Amino acid sequence: MPIPFRVLMFTSLAMLAFAANSLLNRIALSETDIDPASFTLIRLASGAVLLWLLHALKTPAHTLSARPAGSWISAFSLFIYAAGFSFAYLSLTAATGALLLFAAVQITMMAVALWRGERMTIWQLAGFVLALAGLVVLLLPGVSAPSWQGAILMLTAGGAWGIYTLRGKGAKDPLQITAGNFLRAVPMAVVCCLIAGGTHLDRLGVIYAILSGGIASGVGYAVWYSVLPLLTAMSAATVQLSVPVLAAMGGVIFLSESVSARLLIASAAILGGIAVVLWFKPVPQPEQNRGRQ
Repeated sequence: MPIPFRVLMFTSLAMLAFAANSLLNRIALSETDIDPASFTLIRLASGAVLLWLLHALKTPAHTLSARPAGSWISAFSLFIYAAGFSFAYLSLTAATGALLLFAAVQITMMAVALWRGERMTIWQLAGFVLALAGLVVLLLPGVSAPSWQGAILMLTAGGAWGIYTLRGKGAKDPLQITAGNFLRAVPMAVVCCLIAGGTHLDRLGVIYAILSGGIASGVGYAVWYSVLPLLTAMSAATVQLSVPVLAAMGGVIFLSESVSARLLIASAAILGGIAVVLWFKPVPQPEQNRGRQ
């Protein structure tokens, strides 16, 4: 059954917002004086404000709770993602950062599924190995290899986001929970700023951080969560393959970044391998493994 136009439009808007996060982070840290710790703090704070306002608009006033939703563990995962994401973009291009992030998110979720006892088909296993091989190709030493420090930070950010996603799976009110987690992550970002040794701000950098938190994150997540129930699990997972591609296109257009042959080959292997894993259905779990979930 074809996806309705309205669902397709909002899904595309959400993917553009996710790709915009990479571009806004990269532009701010390469072309303004804002530091990554301050960018992270402003992004989380503006995201918390906008997500809470969106939640308040759709919730009767008498049912609003003063206590933030979510959990400190999820908030910590969110903070690690946001901080790692920003610090990584000191040395990564928008395309490479988005590809590493997406690969880490998906591989983390696949690894957790395997640990919980889910079995892969031979095709899924081949896709998983292909994705890992693409990651190795991208990170192999060479002229066009990304910075190791940046790569490790972005892979850590992706792993944290994968854990955050798994913890929030099946939430009854994802908008409220996400708003609460953003709010809980703010004091962690404040501590990060203090440890980093102060803040470096400029007007344009602050604007980019607010756009990243309030629009690309806040509105992006709100749109995504509104359309997610209307998509099949396969469609929802597959459509996210577009995010690194959109980020790469944006990097070329807005930042004049070049796309190397290594990045193209690694992208084809990583995204192709993940697509194979998503396309083929997993082997049903044995009864004795289900209790481990």
